[in-house]
This record gives sequence, structure tokens and C-alpha cells, in this order.
Amino acid sequence: MPREKFQTLTEQMFYILLCLTQECYGMDILDRVPEMTDGRVGVGSGTLYHLLEQFLDAGMIRETKVEGRRRSYILTGKGREMLDREYARLRAQAVDYERIFGEEDTP
Repeated sequence: MPREKFQTLTEQMFYILLCLTQECYGMDILDRVPEMTDGRVGVGSGTLYHLLEQFLDAGMIRETKVEGRRRSYILTGKGREMLDREYARLRAQAVDYERIFGEEDTP
């Protein structure tokens, strides 16, 4: 049975949605993700625009402006719920890790 789309998010998906808590253009996201993660996570333009289309189709973001080829987006309530679920999932994983290894072993 196939997995439900967006059941979990990749790092790139997570940070794209996190960027869209404020209205921004796709090019802004390409700059912001590496800034937010100290260069640990990057997003290629092809990946970004593919994910933006998927997020639009799923109702997780909405388009706010169109200026020629430039489009800006913002997170919707549904997108915020997905971010919140993913954040809770990541925190639960960290708790599991700490339970197994103890907080003193946390890097």
C-alpha cells in the first residue's frame, strides 16, 4: 500500500515550509534555507519549484502575488498543521534518543 503523500517531510520540505511562514518569492527561499541551516541544507531550483507546485496542489501554501515570472507564496493553515506535526515527530525522535542514550551523551 503506498504511503500517504506528505505523511513526513524531508529536510528540504520542512525548511521550504518554514520559510513560508512569511511571504516570499521562490528565489528568496533558495537564499533563506542555507542561511537558516548554516549551510547544512540547500535546495536546488528544480526541487524547489517542483515542491512548491506540490504544496500548492495540496493546499499547504497559497500564491500571494504574480509579477511576470516571479511568484510569491505563504503558508496556509493546512501547511502550518503539517509543520507542527513534523516538528512533534522530530521532537519525539529526540526524546527516544535521549531515553536510550541518556542526555549526557547528546552531542
